[in-house]
Amino acid sequence: MVGTGDGLEMLRKIGEGFAEQHPEIKLSIPPSIGSGGGIAAVSSGSERLGRVARPLKDSEVEYGLVYLPIAKIPSAVFTHPSTGVETISSDDLVRLYSGDISNWSELGGADLRVKLVRREDADSTLQVLRNSMPGWKELQMSPRSKTAVTTQEAISTARDVKGAIAFGPYSRLLEDGLSVLKVDGAHPTDESYPSAVTLALIYKDGTMDDQMKTFIDYSQSDQAHELMEDFGGVPLKN
Repeated sequence: MVGTGDGLEMLRKIGEGFAEQHPEIKLSIPPSIGSGGGIAAVSSGSERLGRVARPLKDSEVEYGLVYLPIAKIPSAVFTHPSTGVETISSDDLVRLYSGDISNWSELGGADLRVKLVRREDADSTLQVLRNSMPGWKELQMSPRSKTAVTTQEAISTARDVKGAIAFGPYSRLLEDGLSVLKVDGAHPTDESYPSAVTLALIYKDGTMDDQMKTFIDYSQSDQAHELMEDFGGVPLKN
């Protein structure tokens, strides 16, 4: 099951639960190749099942792809613990990423230079932030920001670099070694938090087989939904 890095840890945990119930079926959930990579692989027939964190474009639907949303994952903003900041206003978040704020002390944090980590323009989490987080639609990213190609790279940079701030899909694992910011007083798991990405499975129409159906049915089960919630996801029923 190839594609996005969003929700990867959650999907792998679901995969473990599936393997326990169905040891006769071999399921592989490899590292991220992005939503676009997953779509290309499934469209070409090189892979049967993909994972995406954005809706399909009309041109992609024409490939005969079926889109099956399974969970909503909040889009979190997180920092290296050295920043000393745990909550931020949406206005100050825009000022950070535009480069207007260059030191965490300006937000009551440590006297430490801000190290911005962004994603590529087509990244699903960035698109969700632009469409939902106040002030992000017209936000011009600071040229001093570093671009992370994958979700895993954004997370590892924020964990390793003092003063770093990054964004990506929320997982409870982010709370280990990172400061997940509250935005306008709301944590990503709060109902009032404004930004979330939809995680979906994709496959090509007419290619469904018994193994794929077994996994898709499991992804809709109570056990899978409990695992999603353990990772901070919101299950979607089909």
